[in-house]
Amino acid sequence: MPEMFESLMYTARHELVITTPYYVPDEPMQAALCAAARRGVATTIVFPARNDSWIVAAASRSYYSELLEAGVRIFEFEGGLLHTKSLTLDGDVTLIGSANMDRRSFDLNYENNILFYDPALTAQMRKRQDAYIASSHPVTAEMADGWPTHRRLWNNTIAMLGPVL
Repeated sequence: MPEMFESLMYTARHELVITTPYYVPDEPMQAALCAAARRGVATTIVFPARNDSWIVAAASRSYYSELLEAGVRIFEFEGGLLHTKSLTLDGDVTLIGSANMDRRSFDLNYENNILFYDPALTAQMRKRQDAYIASSHPVTAEMADGWPTHRRLWNNTIAMLGPVL
């Protein structure tokens, strides 16, 4: 995981909001998000309810239960295809760009993000993220636990292909 992203995930601050269309994390990234939420950082991730890749959607959902158990709030955006890759941190920091939260973006496609320390820009990005959340439905642990066994098995099987997705 790039050092910049890792340092953001291990911050001792209070609010982290992420929007991403593709979430197929490696183990350290998943652990960092869960640790942030367990430490009391209000951690929210907005995913698309409808993804342009059914394979990535299945893989992404395989991580929901662990995230929810750790205290991460998950929303699925209903207002079309969410393709924004953004992260805001504590009202001061914004990360935007083309990289998804997967190894392919970081290691194969060499995608990039830019980090801004700018409270005014971060406030604008948070307004956008809040609009996404307002057009989303929350995903609860009960919902994820209630998925049929065949759906959870499918999601987990697809997630095993994560390194090549």
